[in-house]
Amino acid sequence: MMSKVLPYVFSIILSLPFLTFSQDTSRVKTVQDIYVRDILGRSVDMSRLPSIQGTDIFSGKKNEVISIGASTADLSTNNSRQLFGKVPGLSVWENDGSGIQTGIATRGLSPNRSWEFNVRQNGCDISSEAFGYPEAYYTPTTESLEKIELVRGAGALQYGPQFGGLLNYVTKKYLGNKPISIESSQTMGSYGMFNAYNAIGGKIKKFSYYAFIHHRGAQGWRENSQYRTQTGSISMTYNFSSKWQLVGEYTHMNQISQQAGGLSDVDFAFNPSKSSRERNWFTTPWNTGSLQLHYIPSSSTRFTLKTFGIAAQRSTVGFNKAINIADTINTLLGTYNPRQVDTDQYQNFGIELRGIHNYKFLGQRSAFSAGLRAYQGQTIRHQKGIGTTGSDFDLTISELQDGKSFKANLNFYTKNFAFFTENLFKIGEKLSITPGMRLEWLRATANGYINPSSTGQLTPQQRDRAFVLLGIGAEYALTPTSNFYANYSQGYRPVTFSELTPAATTDVIDPNLKDAKGYNADFGFRGALFQNALKFDVGLFRLFYDNRIGTISVNNAAYRTNIGASLSQGVESYIELDVLKLLPNFSAWSAAIFGNYSFVDARYTRWDNPALVNDPNATLVGKRVENAPKNILRTGLNLKYRGFSSTFQYNYVGAVFTDAANSIAPNATATTGQLPAYHVLDFNMTYEWAGAYQFRAGVNNLTNEVYATRRSGGYPGPGILPGNGRTFYLTIGVKL
Repeated sequence: MMSKVLPYVFSIILSLPFLTFSQDTSRVKTVQDIYVRDILGRSVDMSRLPSIQGTDIFSGKKNEVISIGASTADLSTNNSRQLFGKVPGLSVWENDGSGIQTGIATRGLSPNRSWEFNVRQNGCDISSEAFGYPEAYYTPTTESLEKIELVRGAGALQYGPQFGGLLNYVTKKYLGNKPISIESSQTMGSYGMFNAYNAIGGKIKKFSYYAFIHHRGAQGWRENSQYRTQTGSISMTYNFSSKWQLVGEYTHMNQISQQAGGLSDVDFAFNPSKSSRERNWFTTPWNTGSLQLHYIPSSSTRFTLKTFGIAAQRSTVGFNKAINIADTINTLLGTYNPRQVDTDQYQNFGIELRGIHNYKFLGQRSAFSAGLRAYQGQTIRHQKGIGTTGSDFDLTISELQDGKSFKANLNFYTKNFAFFTENLFKIGEKLSITPGMRLEWLRATANGYINPSSTGQLTPQQRDRAFVLLGIGAEYALTPTSNFYANYSQGYRPVTFSELTPAATTDVIDPNLKDAKGYNADFGFRGALFQNALKFDVGLFRLFYDNRIGTISVNNAAYRTNIGASLSQGVESYIELDVLKLLPNFSAWSAAIFGNYSFVDARYTRWDNPALVNDPNATLVGKRVENAPKNILRTGLNLKYRGFSSTFQYNYVGAVFTDAANSIAPNATATTGQLPAYHVLDFNMTYEWAGAYQFRAGVNNLTNEVYATRRSGGYPGPGILPGNGRTFYLTIGVKL
C-alpha cells in the first residue's frame, strides 16, 4: 500500500512547510558561494561548505571543497590522488592514466567508478543510472571545473540514500566581466600525451556564458593502452531579475581507449607495463544536459527547479577470457578468435524541486529545507555479440543463426520518487541541530533474455520498494573558527543491474542478491586557529553495511554474492600548518606542511554463506573487507610566493585483500589475492605572471614505484591492474 501512495503524496507534503513559518527578513541575508581565499587574500586549495549554500543545508556535515584554480595538481589527466590529496580517508583506484574515469571511495567502500557516491555535475546526476547502474563512466574535464564538493555519507541524506555521500563537480559559468574572454592551455607529456583545452566566456548585461572544447590523447604508459577523449560543453545563464535566474547546460564527451588487460602476478613483478591483450577496446559516447531555474521571492526564501537528462552509451569489443588463456591465432580458423561485443545504452531523465526558508526560532535564525525528486532511467544491455577477428576498434557483429545480433539482450527500467526534508535549528549562539528525513519509492523492472534459446527468456520482473531513511546532525561552535560536529543517517543501496548479470569474464553471480542497508555516523572537531595558520579536521566514523555484496574465491573462480554484514570504523584526520602566515613580513609567502591520515578497520561481522567456503564450518566473521586499506597517509609541502606555487606529495596506501575470504596468494586467473602496500611521490609546480599567463609542470610517481590498486574479474580485463610508472607533463596556459 505504501509503495502506491508515496508517489502521489510527495507533492502535497513538499508545499506544506513553507506555509507555517513566519519570516524575519530583517536578519536573514542571502548566502553566497564559498570563498576560496584566506584572510590575507591568498588562494586556498581546500575549504569547507558554509552552513547554508543555495537551497541546501551543510551545517554539521563532514565535507570538503577543492578549489581547482588554487590546486597545483596535474589537471591534464584528472589525477585523483593529487586532486583529493588533502581529503582524509580517500582510497583511489588507479588502473589507467587517462583520467577518463574517477574511482574513489571512503570508509572501506569500493572505489569502483565512484559507485558508492551520488555523483553529480552542478547538482545533476551524471552516472549511468542512479540506482541500477550508478557507475561514473564520465568525469568532467578538470580544467572546466571551478571546484569539487565532497560530502560524507552521514551528511548527504538530502541527495540520496548512497552510503558514500555526495560527489559534486561544479563547472565554470563565465570568464571575467568582459563580453568576450578566452582561456587556453596546451599540455605535452610522457608517452605522447597531448591535452588541449580551449574556452570562451563572458558577460553581456544579464547574460553570461562559458563554452569549451577539450581533447586529450596518448599512447599510454602500458603497451596497448592508447586513448583519445574529446569533450565539448556550453553553459548559458540569464538573470531575468534579482529574483529569477535560468541556467542551461549541455556536455558531449566521446572517448575511445585500448584496454591493455590484466596481468598475472608473475608478469606484474617482471614487467608491469606489459600487456596481455592487444585487441580490446572501450568507448563511451556521453551526453548530459540540464536546465535550472532559480527563484528568490524574498531574502529568506529561495527555490531551485532542476531538470536533467543523460543519453549515453558504453561499448566494449575484445577477447574477454581469463588471463591464463592466451589470445593467439586459432590454428583451425587461421585467424584470431572472434572478439566479443557488449554494449549498453542509457536514457535517463529527472526533475528536482528544492526550497529553503529561513525563519526566527527562539530568537535565533533557523532554516527549513525540503525537496521533491522524480526520476526514470532505462538501460538497454546487449551482450555476447560475435565480433570481428581483427585488432582495431570495430563494433561490427555477425548475425546469429536465429537472426539475433546478441546472445544476451536485457532491458532494465527504473522509476524513482523521493522526498527529503531537513531543518536547521539554531539553539543559542553556538549550538545547531539538524534532523532530516528521506522518503524513497523505487520500482525496478527487467525483461529480455540471457541466451537465445527458449529456456533463456527471462520472466518479466518488477520489484517495488518503499522506505524511509532518518538522520540527524549537530554542530557546536567552540570558537568563531572551530566547531565540533556529529552526524547519523541511514543508508540504502539497491542491487545493481551489473551485480545481477554475469560479466563477460570468470565472474559467477549469485542470482538471489538482496538490497543493502545500514547507517553512517561520524563525530569530529575541525576548524582553523592562529589566523588560519593551523587548519585541521579530526574525526571518528562508523559505517554499518548489511547484506553486503562481495566476492569470494570458490573453486578457483570469483563468486559474487550477499556475504553478510560489515562494520567499518576508524579515524579520519587532516592537519595543515603554515608558520609564515603568522609573520607580517612574509605575507606574500606560504610554506604549508600538510598531512591526512586515516585508519579504517573494516571487517565482516556476519557471514551468511558458510557452504561457499571449502570448509563448511568456516566463517568470514572477522575477515577484512576487500579493497579497504587499513592505513592511508598523504602528506606533503606546499610552497607559494606571489605567482609561484609548488607541491611535493607523499602517498602511502596500505595492503588490501581483493576477496572476502582474505586470500593472500593469487589464484590462477589473478582475480583474487592480496595487493601489497605502496608508496608514490609526486611533484607539481605552477607559475602565473601578468595575470594572464600560466606555466605548469610536474612529475607523477617520481621514484617510478611499481604498484597496483586493484584486481579485476571483468572490464577492463581480468587480472592485476598496475598503476602508472613515472610520467612527466608540461602545460602552457593563457587567459585574455
